[in-house]
Amino acid sequence: MGKRDELIAKYADDLKTKCKVTPDMDLLTKVTIGCGPSIYDNDAQTVAASDKDELERIRANFLVKKLGLQNGPALMDGINAAIETYGKSERNKFRAVFYYLLVKHFGKEAAYR
Repeated sequence: MGKRDELIAKYADDLKTKCKVTPDMDLLTKVTIGCGPSIYDNDAQTVAASDKDELERIRANFLVKKLGLQNGPALMDGINAAIETYGKSERNKFRAVFYYLLVKHFGKEAAYR
């Protein structure tokens, strides 16, 4: 099993145990691949949910550019819903898991087909 496969297994475990979500492994794999090399970087692999600038980058670069959503207050509502699902007290929110939650929240699985 390669490093990426190990990370995907870790992300699936996070979804099951911390988020109480049964992961769609095909979608999780595609979202993880879409994160690119950031999943291997200790700092970039996690989302700093308390950093407003980071959340704004996720809104602009992931939700608007990647998923093609219209900019508006609903996007930040979705980000906050993902934070709630992952758990506010959970320090290490993996980027791939966070993005997976956003894709599911907004029903944009087709962006990864």
